[in-house]
Amino acid sequence: MTIEKFHSLGNNCYRQYEESGLILGIRGGILNIFQSKTGAVIGLDIGSGAVKIVQLSRSGRGYKVDYFAHEPLPKGALADGNINDAEVVSETIRRAVQRANAKTKHCVVAVSGSSIINRVINLPASLNDSELESRIELEAGQHIPYPLDEVNMDFEVIGPAPRNAELIEVLLVASRKENIDLRRAVVEDAGLVPKVVDVEAFAVANAYEHLIATREGIPPDQTIALLDIGSNSTSLVVVTEGRLLYTREQPFGGRSLQDEIQRRYGDEMADYDFSSAVPLPPGFEDEVIEPFKQQIVQQISRALQFYASSSNYSAVNRIFLSGGCAAIEGLGQMVDDELGIPAEMANPIAEMRMAGSVSTNLLQHHASALMVAAGLALRGFD
Repeated sequence: MTIEKFHSLGNNCYRQYEESGLILGIRGGILNIFQSKTGAVIGLDIGSGAVKIVQLSRSGRGYKVDYFAHEPLPKGALADGNINDAEVVSETIRRAVQRANAKTKHCVVAVSGSSIINRVINLPASLNDSELESRIELEAGQHIPYPLDEVNMDFEVIGPAPRNAELIEVLLVASRKENIDLRRAVVEDAGLVPKVVDVEAFAVANAYEHLIATREGIPPDQTIALLDIGSNSTSLVVVTEGRLLYTREQPFGGRSLQDEIQRRYGDEMADYDFSSAVPLPPGFEDEVIEPFKQQIVQQISRALQFYASSSNYSAVNRIFLSGGCAAIEGLGQMVDDELGIPAEMANPIAEMRMAGSVSTNLLQHHASALMVAAGLALRGFD
């Protein structure tokens, strides 16, 4: 069964946002979502540490990076996916757009953290489209801890339930309207037009399927863990057979490394970038970087333990690490050594052509942090 239109339940959000072109979409190739292409868009990743912009175009069988920018976001402006200082975030987006010199004003943004609720529910396969929508509206009240008129919702039929042919699995996603409205406001204040509000976990999965799995020829039956290590949080996304099995966020990220560096060495190294060639103080690797790598491995192990206790557990064959911290030398090997699972840095823009205006060195420097932005940029294509 395929639902051929966007679904809005309980709050008329389809009619509300259709005029502006903004919806809460859960499209991603990994989920075979039903959203039609929006044309060229900026993938706008508003992270707690930086704003990242990526715009892609077709190039043969692959993609080309047309525009790119990475603009640091002041500490505290965004935390746990929530915007704390809208004016600062808008100004940072504006600077990033100017730096990228992108021509289109249309963009796709994402929500994450505690603002997102997603559930997989089982419903009878015999329901027609209208019956399915009515049934999901009833089910939503049991899974969403807010009045339905306070949320935007979307759903997608994933497919037959693995253990019961008479049931289908449906992915239900919801976010508080205030979170969507605030995202839209800061983006519009920066001079952009938000076309779709996506979910960060789905953007990461989309980037993996279309930009990494396709490029590297990874068999679809492999179970892949995608660890995106942000400034303040780490998200785990597990995918297999074109299905998103599991997502989870936990409060750990690169900010703890920056805080430790500042505590030890003062403000002169407060903005240290471990992928740069800046000379390091004696003992830095052993006393700062190695313990932090151990913390990352512990967090990954903890996330995988939670996944192992889930009903959808399937043994992980491979791990891809993204986010700024994924570029730490030797991190993938340490994960492999201690967890026994092959791990490597995720690079969504590897082997892509670059427009002449794009700084190749700067783009490659931030490559591991571009999974969300690249996944969002893919929304411009079928």
